[in-house]
Amino acid sequence: MKKLIVLVVLVGIGIGGYYGWKNWQKANAAATVPERPTTATVELRDINFSVNAAGEMAPAEQVSVRPEINGKVDILPVDLGDHLKKGDLLFKLDDKELQQQRASNVTDIEKAKLNLEKADRDHKRAQQLLADKLISQELYDDTKTIYELAKNALESAERALAIVDEHLTKTEVRAPFNCTVLTRPVSIGQAVSGSDGFNGGTEVLTIADLNAMIINAQVNQADVPRLKVGETVEVTVEAVVGLHATGTVERISPQAIIKNNIKGYPARIVLKNVDERIRPGMTANVKIPVASAANVTAVPLAAVFTEKNPDSGLMERYVYVQQGESFEKRNVKVGVSDYSSAEIQEGLKAGEVVSLVMPKEELEKKTKQLAVQKKAGGETGAAPPKPTAPATSTGTNNTRASATSSAASDSAPKTSTAAIKVSIPAAITTPR
Repeated sequence: MKKLIVLVVLVGIGIGGYYGWKNWQKANAAATVPERPTTATVELRDINFSVNAAGEMAPAEQVSVRPEINGKVDILPVDLGDHLKKGDLLFKLDDKELQQQRASNVTDIEKAKLNLEKADRDHKRAQQLLADKLISQELYDDTKTIYELAKNALESAERALAIVDEHLTKTEVRAPFNCTVLTRPVSIGQAVSGSDGFNGGTEVLTIADLNAMIINAQVNQADVPRLKVGETVEVTVEAVVGLHATGTVERISPQAIIKNNIKGYPARIVLKNVDERIRPGMTANVKIPVASAANVTAVPLAAVFTEKNPDSGLMERYVYVQQGESFEKRNVKVGVSDYSSAEIQEGLKAGEVVSLVMPKEELEKKTKQLAVQKKAGGETGAAPPKPTAPATSTGTNNTRASATSSAASDSAPKTSTAAIKVSIPAAITTPR
């Protein structure tokens, strides 16, 4: 019995020691995590704001190669991935039957020429006999008719030969431009139908010029007004790490579509002199520049607060500038911003220090104001006024701000709930 009690005590001590060690490790880990900065220095820097879109790479020129006439594939010298020059042979149809038909047409022409010569002699002889009044007009007319029929027969045989010759030229299909073979769904010996037949004919090959590619991207409706045709964009391809290319916005659709439950506008972006590692079907990310500012006064986005002025009813943007041990509230004029920084056009200069969170005295002041408003609302029976929501650059739920307020608020330490309701750093996207 005593051994059992001792064993239980030892197990309890072991479990307690284990949990104590785990708690000590967590406390140590928490102590080693550096605190987030609460201030930042105003500096001069470049700000570039751009919008992102994703799309799929596709050839600018892609052709489904189909024969114009019916036949059987006799020669097929290309395969998937082959690079061809303009004029190279893609495939050739068996022309034995056409050659036999051509020989028959040549024979028909020779026969028609002989018949025409005989009819011409008969017609001229009858013409002379009619002049000498040795034959009737009826016999002369018969020879003339035979002569005209012989002429028509010769012309018909010549047209039949021309048609066969035209078909013979269509048995060989050559590359219309420098291209790469993408698909080859048929093999040698397979019968194919012409393009004027059922379902537009049999597809023998698919070729494309991979030196010019396009990106079919879908641009968010909030970003479309900022885009313009002819603008140069940066392109990265997920499948090719480290590859950067440039493209040009060729067209923007005037009609929105819904893709993956997101409304957007299709945009076509053209890439020239494409890297050979890029292939159709790869996903591309497009970075479209919207606004930029070089060597301007800038602060972190978290340092800019937005609040409605109760007197004017207008939204004001301001920062808290450090003055010794305290902070001074100062209105500023904001220009271009990206996802981390905002340009300050008026109100600050390089070297000043701003707060990334609401100062303690301002926080206490706002808290007291809310308490007074709540108390006043309770005494009068009216609901207290709601604090003003931070302003953003877009006014609908269907559009997104180009610099999200969540990114700004994440970069600053957490404050009390009351302070967050009153004012948080705004998402600023006003272009220059």
